[in-house]
Amino acid sequence: MAVRTEQQLATFLTGIAQDRLYAAWRLAALRGLRRGELAGLRWTDVDLQAAELTVAQQRVHADGQVVTGPPKSAAGCRGVALDAETVRVLTRHRERQEELSAAAGTRWLDSEYVFTTADGTPLRPDYLTGRFRRLVTASGQPPIRLHDLRHGAATLAPAARTDLKVVQAMLGHASIVLTADTYVSVLPEVAHQAAQETARPVLTAASALGRQLSG
Repeated sequence: MAVRTEQQLATFLTGIAQDRLYAAWRLAALRGLRRGELAGLRWTDVDLQAAELTVAQQRVHADGQVVTGPPKSAAGCRGVALDAETVRVLTRHRERQEELSAAAGTRWLDSEYVFTTADGTPLRPDYLTGRFRRLVTASGQPPIRLHDLRHGAATLAPAARTDLKVVQAMLGHASIVLTADTYVSVLPEVAHQAAQETARPVLTAASALGRQLSG
């Protein structure tokens, strides 16, 4: 799996901020939603005032068709907290969707889904994959898959000192072992920070003794 550094992710997200599905990419990158969970998200699952959403269903491909069903596991049914900027992004996304609905008139399909086509039809999961791939290509950045954004969210959260149990709940994992062993990588800058923080108390103690640890 590929993981963006904080700077790379910021560059990528700011570069695609005008894409009409920007809210979906942001939820994947910062909150770790799966592709099927994005495709299955409804406005009834989103509480903008409380700054949270509920993952209650997903839309996935099965036998050549798109089917709607429960999340991947029981733990996948979860509440996900949202930061203030993501709430603003989702609010603007809803306003634009209402503008599309007004323009489409009777052609609009009132599906209640958060991410739809220009006529309100729920998006196919593979459409999300294809659109994301085109955005990555146009950005000129190293290749990254849509699912890698979820992996990146799991990596950035511990880097921000988020407890691993909170990360587990955010991702909807039944086991914290899966969260720790499979999805959490160490960003280079975090590794360097850890090295500095590990050495600091020893250096401080040596300084108190009036000594230096240099060779």
